[in-house]
Amino acid sequence: MTDHAPNPLLQAWDGPFGMPPFAAIRAEHFVPAFDHALRAHRAEVDAIAACAQPPTFENTVAAFDAAGRELARIEPLFVNLTRAEASPALQAAEREMAPRLAAHHSAIALHPGLFARIDALHGRRGELGLAQEERRLLDRVHLDFVLQGARLPEAGKARLAGIVERLAELSTRFSQNVLADEAGIRIALRGAEDLAGLPEWLRAAAREAAQAGGEAGGWAITLSRSLVVPFLTFSSRRDLREKAFKAWIGRGGNEGRHDNGPVAREILALRNEQARLHGYSNYADYALVDRMAGTPGAVAALLEQVWEPAKARAAQERDALAAQARAMGETHAIEPWDWRYYAEKLREARYGLDDSKLKPYFSLERMLPAAFDTARRLFGLEFEERPDIRAYHPDVRAFEVRGADGRAVGLFLSDNYARPAKRSGAWMSAYRWQSRAGGETLPIIANHNNFARGPEGGPTLLSADDVRTLFHEFGHGLHGLLSQVTYERLSGTQVLRDFVELPSQIFEHWAFEPAVLAKHALHHETGEPIPPEMVMALKRARRFNQGFETVEYTACALVDMALHARPDAGGVDIAEFEAAELARIGMPREIVMRHRLPHFSHLFSGSSYAAGYYVYLWAEVLDADGHGAFVEAGDPFDAQTAARLHRYVYSTGATLDPAEAFRGFRGRDPSVGPMLAKRGLVAQEQPA
Repeated sequence: MTDHAPNPLLQAWDGPFGMPPFAAIRAEHFVPAFDHALRAHRAEVDAIAACAQPPTFENTVAAFDAAGRELARIEPLFVNLTRAEASPALQAAEREMAPRLAAHHSAIALHPGLFARIDALHGRRGELGLAQEERRLLDRVHLDFVLQGARLPEAGKARLAGIVERLAELSTRFSQNVLADEAGIRIALRGAEDLAGLPEWLRAAAREAAQAGGEAGGWAITLSRSLVVPFLTFSSRRDLREKAFKAWIGRGGNEGRHDNGPVAREILALRNEQARLHGYSNYADYALVDRMAGTPGAVAALLEQVWEPAKARAAQERDALAAQARAMGETHAIEPWDWRYYAEKLREARYGLDDSKLKPYFSLERMLPAAFDTARRLFGLEFEERPDIRAYHPDVRAFEVRGADGRAVGLFLSDNYARPAKRSGAWMSAYRWQSRAGGETLPIIANHNNFARGPEGGPTLLSADDVRTLFHEFGHGLHGLLSQVTYERLSGTQVLRDFVELPSQIFEHWAFEPAVLAKHALHHETGEPIPPEMVMALKRARRFNQGFETVEYTACALVDMALHARPDAGGVDIAEFEAAELARIGMPREIVMRHRLPHFSHLFSGSSYAAGYYVYLWAEVLDADGHGAFVEAGDPFDAQTAARLHRYVYSTGATLDPAEAFRGFRGRDPSVGPMLAKRGLVAQEQPA
């Protein structure tokens, strides 16, 4: 970029829906654009703080919410690209900007003049005659500032600013280390013997992966979950399953420049220091102040209801897998790389189901419209593809979303395929949040998955887990799209962390709803609908292997809480701690944590889920009980129930307390019983 060339990040984005001009943007545009946007935001904040008029909601809180529009436009774009299409140049910019952005936001949170005005308003909030949403915004902004150190003495503020900046550097390094292992480690398959047991669709995906990695003519298994898990499920080569499994669970823990052990250790030390500055003995106590759970004790009470029943169920499953192995002539003990393989064989034997039979009915080309159609039947939404809108990669499809009244709701970006420059997992992100202050602003929401692409010219076939993931992330997407609030800080998914998974997890229930499958689960070759007996088999098998799945998840939540509850976590070797803690809680030898600590990005690539991985189970209590409202209505698309779900869960953002929002939808507080039944962890719910 020459000095006189215009920076597209600082120009008007006048494309449809104000989409970023992706084709014109290069990595080197970001640092100078941030230089400008950070200065502008700081100037706006200084002006609010220096206002000669006494503080009012409008001249202080609403003004703060509206400030920094240029930064609010550029920063989400930058963050999203570093996750979804991270070139080496962009990663270099990320390493430079992550600490600078953290330092900027910390400086805003520690701005004494701004906080003095906010604090004064909050102190007399009952006298201001605020509307409900205004009061909620004042409460949320005030708590944001307090938790970010606004009440600390000057020395504490200075130290906290340094901690925040260093944590941003370390979190960036952690995520880039994981991405490097995921992109750089692959299992090459050399011929027919290495392909033994793999169905044709998986062989085709492995060939695509090899070609994408520059290995034309061969096959490869990458560490993308949507490729390595099917390989562990179907490969009859036990030695290759072991090799792939160990590579997969070893991400981020290999010796050398991408070893995340020292990175995680420093992150933990800094988090504990951060908590102590705020007067808490450990990070878990600090993090849970702004969660529905409130305290580590409340989290422990939930996890304890699940852990021992899950282990008992997993032990039964292990014995059944061992019997299945013996029936196949195998005499070895069940190891972690064996579990998925024998579970698939047992599922087929019990229910006549296996992914090879299901996948032909679960093409991405059918399942994405199934999610759209479900949103139409529940909430009146229509999704119209906009091929004229180009995003950051040719894989990304753009859809204009309209409501039942025909008016535009927002723009939805669907990014579904695994790529070397894309981080693993699945997530929702926002390029722009919905708001109404200063005029209607429509959201731009993206879903990111990592499905293994089908062969050239052929469909991408999904597993049942992939379908569930697609619907899960789409539930998050709807939470962003359906938001109807005034102020950006309260928009969409910006709710308490243990409530944010409710809209996504409750939407999963429609993934295998018979009415949805009958309409959309069509064989990719014949067009025939999925047989009713297969749908019934799916229903009968819904609790199959739930002991395993609950153990591998709950172990992560328990280890996360134990790690962040330690006052000396900074001195911990994470590999040693993980092993010791798993031994203490009695982790079954045959099961490995879903996310081992060296690649546990939920915990270390940012702080959102630190001392918070439990939130998926907390939200499952809400979603299992909440979905019961449709069961009680006798119709999965009951209009009145869907209207309450829309009003109190999907559109309300953070304008309501989460407990109040759930009661508005369900009419009462949630019960843990439906979640335990859903997972088959109560005696009467055990499968036949």
